[in-house]
Amino acid sequence: MTNPYLWVKTLHIVFITSWFAGLFYLPRIFVNLADEKNPEAYARLLGMSNRLFRFMTILAVPAVILGLTLWLVFGVGAGELWMHVKLFFVLLVIGYHHACWSLLKKFRARANLKSGVWYRWFNEVPVILLLVIVSLVIFKP
Repeated sequence: MTNPYLWVKTLHIVFITSWFAGLFYLPRIFVNLADEKNPEAYARLLGMSNRLFRFMTILAVPAVILGLTLWLVFGVGAGELWMHVKLFFVLLVIGYHHACWSLLKKFRARANLKSGVWYRWFNEVPVILLLVIVSLVIFKP
């Protein structure tokens, strides 16, 4: 019989990886949206952004639920400082996801005031968050 813990852990990793793919790509589309002057191209990029945001939100939900399952059901990191720090950074990732939603709403309303350069920097945030979270999980300081 297979170990349910290993299945939950496997699915958690797959959903996290997929969610972060969206978190990496959506702000890159924002770079292009911020610089786009052609209305047809803008509409196409906006459609891509809307679909990607919906998809990555669908991926985020099981990623978080599976992570909570590992912690609360299987006791991974229970009572350990590294887990509390990791959960803080997970909250920052959720906040980043929410910030992407807020920025997307501004693009929908054609009310974006930020430059493509700003979005290039914004695009680096999930890379740093992922590096910190993975390091905490691997090294458990």
